[in-house]
Amino acid sequence: MPFNVNQFRTQLSGDGARPNLFEVRLNFPSYVTGRSSAQLKSTFMVKTAQLPGSTLGSVPVNYFGREVKVAGNRTFADWTVTVINDEDFIIRNAMEAWVRGINDNVTNLRAALTTQQYAADAEVFQYSKAGGSPIKKYKFVGMFPVDIAAIDLDWGSNDAIEEFSVTFQYQYWESANTTVGRSTIPGGLFA
Repeated sequence: MPFNVNQFRTQLSGDGARPNLFEVRLNFPSYVTGRSSAQLKSTFMVKTAQLPGSTLGSVPVNYFGREVKVAGNRTFADWTVTVINDEDFIIRNAMEAWVRGINDNVTNLRAALTTQQYAADAEVFQYSKAGGSPIKKYKFVGMFPVDIAAIDLDWGSNDAIEEFSVTFQYQYWESANTTVGRSTIPGGLFA
């Protein structure tokens, strides 16, 4: 019977995953001053993020007037996080230094000459309500910021804490619980 609420409840594992039980771990390139402090602080100050998606393109091939669709290449959308800004500006300063190493504001030159020098990996964890154990992990490989949003200032903004968003591009993501092809991270969730 399709309208049996008890059957629905038995299928809803753990009462459903909750979007507020997550943690982001950002890494920064070695040339960023204060990167260790920014990495640690990011686990507490990243307020919003996403579990990533991907799009598999298709290639239309015409055959005798009929369009046949063939699987194409995968693309990965940008990844955006929102950061709570505190008065030490540690994460904001680290993001600005990261971008400056890719392209300096004044000289228009790159300090980090290769992708390996300016790209870093990041991770996002989804946690369970029962015991707070991780139930899903995504790793972003070869990530770098492409947009650091402005911070709005306003004399009328009482009882508010500054926030800013950072948009990243990355080469691809890996999922710790996906078992098809190369997307499995060897050694399990914490490899």
